[in-house]
Amino acid sequence: MGVMEKFESVAKAVAGEAPAAKEYLTFRLGAEEYGIDILKVQEIRGYDAVTRIANAPSFIKGVINLRGVIVPIVDLRVKFDLGEAKYDAFTVVIILNVARRVVGAVVDSVSDVLELAAEQIRAAPEFNSRMDAGYITGLGCVKGAAEGDAERMLILIDIERLMGSADMGLVEG
Repeated sequence: MGVMEKFESVAKAVAGEAPAAKEYLTFRLGAEEYGIDILKVQEIRGYDAVTRIANAPSFIKGVINLRGVIVPIVDLRVKFDLGEAKYDAFTVVIILNVARRVVGAVVDSVSDVLELAAEQIRAAPEFNSRMDAGYITGLGCVKGAAEGDAERMLILIDIERLMGSADMGLVEG
């Protein structure tokens, strides 16, 4: 968040206004639904073959050539240790702009673009120090579309912080 955004957020809070809602691209990994800031998304593509890189960690599937730009591709299902990744017609790559770098993230499927107000976001749970979950910014609570539908829980991720983590080594943290 830039200085001006922080200033505007504080000014709204002082004036008694709720901070502006943020839009999130939601996607599925297994049974869980995640959300990332829509402003970090450049495009969404179908999953294609990648060029493998020798000695890369298992979650880095390889690279693709995207209109002359070499883009590393990360499989988030593998990164989060959510079981074996299955690539099918719903599998997509979210092309992201993070820290002035283009990176691709493989996900099971893209769900929706949702606008979440501050009151719909709960604080991220705290974990012991051995588990790095600092990239989880909160949990978004979304009411079901129809009356009586269960509330959906979204795990909100700071994708820039995740991609900049030491074990990823993809962008400057």
